[in-house]
Amino acid sequence: MISIMYSMSFSRRNFLKRSVAGAAAVTSIPAIVSGCISPEVELSTNRYSLLKKGNTVLFQGDSITDAGRDKEKELPNNARSLGSGYAFLAASRLMNELPEKELIIYNRGISGNKVYQLAERWEKDCLSLNPNLLSILIGVNDYWHLRNGKYAGTVQVYENDFRSLLQLTKDKLPEVILVICQPFAVQNTSAVDESWIEPMKEYQAVAKKLADEFKTVWIPFQEVFDEAVKHAPATYWTADGVHPSMAGAQLMAEAWLRYVE
Repeated sequence: MISIMYSMSFSRRNFLKRSVAGAAAVTSIPAIVSGCISPEVELSTNRYSLLKKGNTVLFQGDSITDAGRDKEKELPNNARSLGSGYAFLAASRLMNELPEKELIIYNRGISGNKVYQLAERWEKDCLSLNPNLLSILIGVNDYWHLRNGKYAGTVQVYENDFRSLLQLTKDKLPEVILVICQPFAVQNTSAVDESWIEPMKEYQAVAKKLADEFKTVWIPFQEVFDEAVKHAPATYWTADGVHPSMAGAQLMAEAWLRYVE
């Protein structure tokens, strides 16, 4: 009898420990993002004021945004068409929290893309959709493919191509709200080591320069991941340092939403 009671007590303690640990895990991602957010953004009470009823939101970029989306039908507000990454998670939250706004949300990221490849398909995959809010995450392949010999571009080419793309977009869609996401790379993973860091800073500096030049919303993904690795190993957030895990995708979605909010 004593043994049974001890076993029940021990099991209860373990259950409570697991419950507390689970609760901590639930709050960890918002807490991590909060640590990276400027006070004026954190204190904002005007939720998603950038988005109006009937607005179209478009996510653009490379494989990080693509996240295995279905490229056959490319439907808005459709789980398969939005992929399994941060774009899907952010879109799901927007649709859940803002049903009255009847948002139309697309994902047109394509794996492997660099800036010039966005430009090649911009009429079909951006301008024709007439987005009210356009989010772009691009740059990691502009550097990564240079490293592996698949591309001969430079950081100056990245800047020139990206500026031209943004200017074209503003010329064609003068009222569009632009969101530029910081390209990122996380060390101590299968693909990214310390040799990435300084070169990637140059691409990140260009992205921030253009965000300031075009007065866009800026999503500091590198800072968010830098904070995240203080709480869990790098490979918890991204196996290769570039493509996010489930936790990494949730982290990105949380950051995106908090800055767009």
